[in-house]
Amino acid sequence: MKRPHFLRRGTNAPGTLSPEDHAVVDQFRVTLAALHNPDPWTPRSSRDIAVRVGTFIERAHPRPGDDYGPDMIAVTLVHPDTPHAAAYLHGRQLGYTERGWLRCPTNAILGFWQPGYTMLTHAAASLPLPDNVGMAPAHYALCIEARKRDDSLNGYTLLRVGPYTQTRHAQQDYDRLTATLEGRETTVVPGFRVGVRFGPFDVSDHQSFADPYEADAVALLDAAVAGSA
Repeated sequence: MKRPHFLRRGTNAPGTLSPEDHAVVDQFRVTLAALHNPDPWTPRSSRDIAVRVGTFIERAHPRPGDDYGPDMIAVTLVHPDTPHAAAYLHGRQLGYTERGWLRCPTNAILGFWQPGYTMLTHAAASLPLPDNVGMAPAHYALCIEARKRDDSLNGYTLLRVGPYTQTRHAQQDYDRLTATLEGRETTVVPGFRVGVRFGPFDVSDHQSFADPYEADAVALLDAAVAGSA
């Protein structure tokens, strides 16, 4: 019977590994170490995290100020080789740059990102991110704030409205609320100046936001002003 013929790379002696093989083995060891010894995630950290996306693991960047919820935080998926220049182009090709902010369940977080996870990403397999990554968009919101008229930062949030599923809807309500307050900014709440600004939708504190698709934004403002009187 004819014996199978195996090709060997380079001129290495039988039983030895080529430099390329050594690199693969070393990377595999780093991956095993990352899986066996995760660096536990702690809220309110600026470090990137590793999250499960199907059978893969991806690198994610938490949104500052929206990264402390017990059940949900906001993240954006990034290419594992970020911030190297080539990572942006490759990430764009595979759909990393098109996701925006997402609502990430904290039980999907493995821990802080480690280079050892790179081999387990879609990017390492040259596969695009799936259409459904298991995380809904974390949209932005409008914040109506009452600030002291003495130019200090003292004040409070009168109303939070969100999340908006489309930017144009948020802009429309922003324009309507701003028009409603025009000429009344300093009289709506005595001693305060009331203004509207765009802000992140805090998924960790979603119960404190009024849903703009269930009620009219101007009506919500009127109710908030009446309640503060």
